[in-house]
Amino acid sequence: MVNTETIAGTTQSLDGDAEQRILDAAHLVFVRRGTAGARMQEIADEAGVNKALLHYYFRSKSGLADAVFKRVARGVFGRLTEVASSDAPLEDKVRRIVAVYLEQLGRAPFVPGYIIGELSQHPERAQQLMETVRQFTDGAMPPVFLEGLRTQVDEAVRGGRIRPMTSEQFVANLVSLCVFPFAARPLLCAVLGMDADGFEAFLEDRRTALPEFFLNAIRP
Repeated sequence: MVNTETIAGTTQSLDGDAEQRILDAAHLVFVRRGTAGARMQEIADEAGVNKALLHYYFRSKSGLADAVFKRVARGVFGRLTEVASSDAPLEDKVRRIVAVYLEQLGRAPFVPGYIIGELSQHPERAQQLMETVRQFTDGAMPPVFLEGLRTQVDEAVRGGRIRPMTSEQFVANLVSLCVFPFAARPLLCAVLGMDADGFEAFLEDRRTALPEFFLNAIRP
């Protein structure tokens, strides 16, 4: 059923999925252009609605940008939190984290640049990011999965299975190796002479090469 309501002085149709279409469209536009570069009219055009409907559902560009950032953060951290907090052995966990990262970011290659840009330009995003992470860790801070990784890394160091390192360095190194190709994709493609197909082939090779590279680097 389609309802109508007077919005900004005009009568407009409110179909049941208009809000979701707007959020999907905003997701595409904000992730590609960032909050500063996104335009409400472009989002309305992408969603196939009048721009006034964006304000009806989300009040302002800021409100829509917040909704998109939280949605992106949930998408990134949902499966990663599940994998990182599992009881899998540390080496298996490394392989699974790499697989999830590359799968997710391969489908949404602009996400790392978007998140980094948002955190740099909008400091309040850091708190929003932590609030999102807490949703997957029963409100615990630091997240439970980081405590589990810390225990595994510390035990592996004591057992002589990996080089001496802190869990913080372990996580930072692993995440950096996963994220860098996406965050620096234009530069990487230019330096290595890759087109879109070449980058896809590069990622396919990286799915197997990266876990072994990382694990060999941390073994004694």
